[in-house]
Amino acid sequence: MKKGIITVSVLAVIACTITAYCRAAGNEIVSENANQVQSLSEQQVKSTPQSTKGKALVVYFSVPETDDVDASSGASRLVSNGKIMGNTQYIASVISEATGSDLFEIKTVHSYPGSHKALIDAAKAEIDNNARPKLATHIKNLNDYDVVFVGFPNWWYDMPMPLYSFFDEYDFGGKTVIPFCTHGGSRFSGAIKTIRELEPKASVLDGYAISRDRVSEAKPNVLNWLKRIGIM
Repeated sequence: MKKGIITVSVLAVIACTITAYCRAAGNEIVSENANQVQSLSEQQVKSTPQSTKGKALVVYFSVPETDDVDASSGASRLVSNGKIMGNTQYIASVISEATGSDLFEIKTVHSYPGSHKALIDAAKAEIDNNARPKLATHIKNLNDYDVVFVGFPNWWYDMPMPLYSFFDEYDFGGKTVIPFCTHGGSRFSGAIKTIRELEPKASVLDGYAISRDRVSEAKPNVLNWLKRIGIM
């Protein structure tokens, strides 16, 4: 009799364990599906902007690849209205058009290679050497802007090194900085933390990250994001 009671108890415990595991697995699947649904809006702003009022500037760094690499393999370009654009350049143009903001492109004195393999190798070499590429373009009227969007592709789990040159050059104290990036799966990596360290006197929002294979269909989600942060 006692053995029978023990056996029933053990079976009950096992059944409860299996049920709990199934529920946990179900919740994980639900969460994963929810993440897939939310992935179109990607990494959303977690902090409430203190102020997104005033004149805005959209700054971006983008290197469109010139070889025939499809988006799933890592291409950083698309065609919009017959024009070849870098992924980050396209998102910057959407933000600029939607908000009536001025556009500014970060350009370097040296040119980056257009082929995918050569480009990622060049990016890796700059990161390894902690390079500060010399910039060819400069903002002459930064004081005119209260809000600055800053866009870039994620290169090797970091901002491209020209962004470090950019932040070294300017003091964004008292301004709202809103990062956005395009990526192949790594989102911002540690870029938001880095920007806050480089610009401690600025209000740096958590920003918005767009997967490279969704850039062409990202416009509605970018517009929704701009509405959420109150800058439309």
